[in-house]
Amino acid sequence: MDRSRQTAADRNALRWEILIVLAVTFGASGIRAFLRLVEATTMPEDLNEQTTTLNARQSDLAWLDPAFQLISSGVLVAWGGLSLFLLIRHVPPRLGDLGAVTAPLLRLPTRGAAAKGASGQPLLPVLTPAWRDILPGMGLAALIGLPGLVFYVAAVQLGFSREVIPTGLDRSIQDLILLVVNSWANGFAEEMLVVAWLCTRLRQIRVPWVWVFVASAVLRGSYHLYQGYSAGLGNMVMGLVFVWFFYRTGRVWPLIIAHGLIDTVAFVGYQMLGSTPGL
Repeated sequence: MDRSRQTAADRNALRWEILIVLAVTFGASGIRAFLRLVEATTMPEDLNEQTTTLNARQSDLAWLDPAFQLISSGVLVAWGGLSLFLLIRHVPPRLGDLGAVTAPLLRLPTRGAAAKGASGQPLLPVLTPAWRDILPGMGLAALIGLPGLVFYVAAVQLGFSREVIPTGLDRSIQDLILLVVNSWANGFAEEMLVVAWLCTRLRQIRVPWVWVFVASAVLRGSYHLYQGYSAGLGNMVMGLVFVWFFYRTGRVWPLIIAHGLIDTVAFVGYQMLGSTPGL
């Protein structure tokens, strides 16, 4: 098989990878969330008179519920781990040689020669965490979290969103730990898969950056639609900001940190402060 045919086969394999991974992860979640929104709009109550709980109890048995919660978090970590594994172990070197993914997306730590293709060119975004990721992550959390809260409150008042209850768990130390674990599992899964993996794969099959932005943002918005129209729109905006940061820096861990902080503040803060109507 000559080089051009092999390259075409590599791209075709990546297309199938994208379809299969999304079908078993956030793509399926997006379809399910859309159907939940359709169901919600058929209810006699207005959308803002309905509620949805993000971290609901999964068992009436107090000693068994933590196991279910940890399994749910473990699935999210596995999704993120799958995308990380695919990026590290299944990168067709010929695509790197063709320059399908361009700088700064290709920046890598200096260690780890296995992350380079046959030509010696780096093929992956920066996937290893570093101390310098913390401050950008905190900045992104503030940039997204504070306006997002205002947007959510306005959307509930205007009838474009359900009232979102961040958690149905108790205020015990055990449940607070479970909320923190789930917050960071969410952050790891979403940013590693929806940003690092998806953007890299789309660029490797020569999708223009503008459509990479759109695809990642729409996917992120889709699996939040069960909360209401505004959740889909708000998360699309968040997705555009996060992909822009990734495009500019090639780094994914500031996004994971930002997402983990946003969810931790929302989930744990709700538990510590108590229920507030419309918040």
